[in-house]
Amino acid sequence: MSETSSVEAAEALSAAAGNWRRAGFAGAAIGVVAAGAAAGVAIERLTVGRGMRRKARLALDAAGPYGALRGTPGRAAADDGTELYYEVDEVEADAAAPPRRRRLFGRRTPGPVTVVFSHGYCLNQDSWHFQRAALRGLVRTVHWDQRSHGRSGRGAAQQGPNRVPVSIDQLGRDLKAVIDAAAPEGPLVLVGHSMGGMTVMALAEQYPELIRERVVGVAFVGTSCGNLGEVNYGLPVAGVNAVRRVLPSVLRALGSQAELVERGRQATADLFAGLIKRYSFSSRDVDPAVARFAERMIEGTPIDVVAEFYPAFTEHDKAEALTVFAEVPALALAGDQDLVTPSSHTEAIADLLPDAELVIVPDGGHLVMLEHPEAVTDRLADLLVRVGAVSAATNVGTYGSTAQPGP
Repeated sequence: MSETSSVEAAEALSAAAGNWRRAGFAGAAIGVVAAGAAAGVAIERLTVGRGMRRKARLALDAAGPYGALRGTPGRAAADDGTELYYEVDEVEADAAAPPRRRRLFGRRTPGPVTVVFSHGYCLNQDSWHFQRAALRGLVRTVHWDQRSHGRSGRGAAQQGPNRVPVSIDQLGRDLKAVIDAAAPEGPLVLVGHSMGGMTVMALAEQYPELIRERVVGVAFVGTSCGNLGEVNYGLPVAGVNAVRRVLPSVLRALGSQAELVERGRQATADLFAGLIKRYSFSSRDVDPAVARFAERMIEGTPIDVVAEFYPAFTEHDKAEALTVFAEVPALALAGDQDLVTPSSHTEAIADLLPDAELVIVPDGGHLVMLEHPEAVTDRLADLLVRVGAVSAATNVGTYGSTAQPGP
């Protein structure tokens, strides 16, 4: 253990503590988590040099296949003019089932099923990598990037002097625009993770006729229909209450200094990696390439975008909107150790949906579809069989787990 490495570790802890102290009592509460991440980083720095860590990241970025799947690109225009990017994976000719007509609530719904995937906060469409790989060529799928995320344009309403905050309702209208462009007809299965699940709920609230006429299945993964203000994120109760009071203003302040903050994020990459891992995964030994993949997606979300979206979650309340899915086959799935949208929120969703399968994945965190892809893919494939989107005999690859169970 070199003296230089020890000094680096001490400096990392000291810098982290100093940054959080400047935010006052709420910063100290957040520091409980930051300290844990920094401690792990410090231990790593005692044994692994900075240059070696940088080379390891570059090697993972170069070798990791995650996020490399691409489909036929398309663009939809949101109601405020924001350009929304999506990709379509079509059914392979030899895998396509003969066209048939399905009866849904007394209606005749023609054509093949399209599965539309909506991703979560600070992620992009590539977060569904394993599920996309498993279903590719077997069923028509649409993957899209939420506004200001991935390849979609920056929210038009969030720019200029009259900018407005992002709302979950706006995201619901964005999803409608994508459906109109990428899947204007035929039955739909809607799949949403975290903020993507909330987007699906907002779509149902504003366009209930679309759900009744065209949606034949729905999957909610690691999401919530409300009461997110009660989540403690693994922090002490007193600390999390203080954090909630000041975090929106802190994020706005950081967003106004985006360039400076982004340089700080790069300088403290190890600490951010520790925080991302804590809030994304629960398993003891997640594949380092998958963990790095998650880091890249989250790091790719500018701090001002983080600030624009955050307030919408405390206002989110779509329990009543779920009644629109009452007669739709549904999947409600979450990791049992999700610190962001706890599994109790998924249980609440299942309670409101009589035809829902409830699945709680052991040793799973918030990014359960990356951490335990085989569990998510298996249950999603079963939903697709239930609604007739794929044959029961279809061989859907499981794309095995990326983690080892915890002790």
